[in-house]
Amino acid sequence: MNALALVTGASSGIGGAYARRLAADGHDLVAVGRRRDRLEELAASLPDVDVQPLVADLSTDAGVDQVADLCSRLPLTMLVNNAGVAHYMPITELPADKARDLVHVKVVAPTMLIRAAAPGMAARGEGTVVNVAGMLAFAGRSTQAQVAGRATYTGTLALLVAMSQALHEELHPLGLRVQALCPGIVATEFHERQGMDLSSVPRMSVEDVVTASLRGLELGEVVCAPGVEDSGLLDAVVHADLAVFGAQGTELARRYRTA
Repeated sequence: MNALALVTGASSGIGGAYARRLAADGHDLVAVGRRRDRLEELAASLPDVDVQPLVADLSTDAGVDQVADLCSRLPLTMLVNNAGVAHYMPITELPADKARDLVHVKVVAPTMLIRAAAPGMAARGEGTVVNVAGMLAFAGRSTQAQVAGRATYTGTLALLVAMSQALHEELHPLGLRVQALCPGIVATEFHERQGMDLSSVPRMSVEDVVTASLRGLELGEVVCAPGVEDSGLLDAVVHADLAVFGAQGTELARRYRTA
């Protein structure tokens, strides 16, 4: 019996590349997306493995529950939380429905799918979870123009990184691997849906992103940044975070005390 992976956002981009790579490695697949035609096209292109197309909208409770139910019942060896929506706009202009969709897809869905899949993985003593975040997770204080108007989106990516790090500590002793995958600008349809033409901007291929993720899992990287050459920078971020956490005390810091 082949290993079984569930990939969300599998109809295109990074999710599609992940599905194709896993199929080439002999994984059967549950391919989740919103467009049936693309999912069926993906399945038809992978005749050597079993591909179950699953049409689900992860911006809705019903869609999340539908996929989570499968995660709880199937013997998954890998879960790739890749689905995403951008909705780039300032918080003062972000419609409530778009804000809700964004948080649902990038926060609620990954949380509920991991919650559903992890017990079975732990019982079997193996399993891998990849949460696709992005380099904007580290850009909260950036003043660069390309980051402007993306506070909500940036926040969801930062949550995925922090949650993946904590989940690694929680699940690694049970035999599971967890990774936050943080690509930069990638050659997909993602930005085109926002009306952004990045055709003249250097972008990483989806195939390279997946290669980095899989190699990062082999290296034991909890945070994988495909375009960052110096991995020591990622280690420095972790050490700085832990230093701040460890420096807390129960007395009010001097800078907050009145004269």
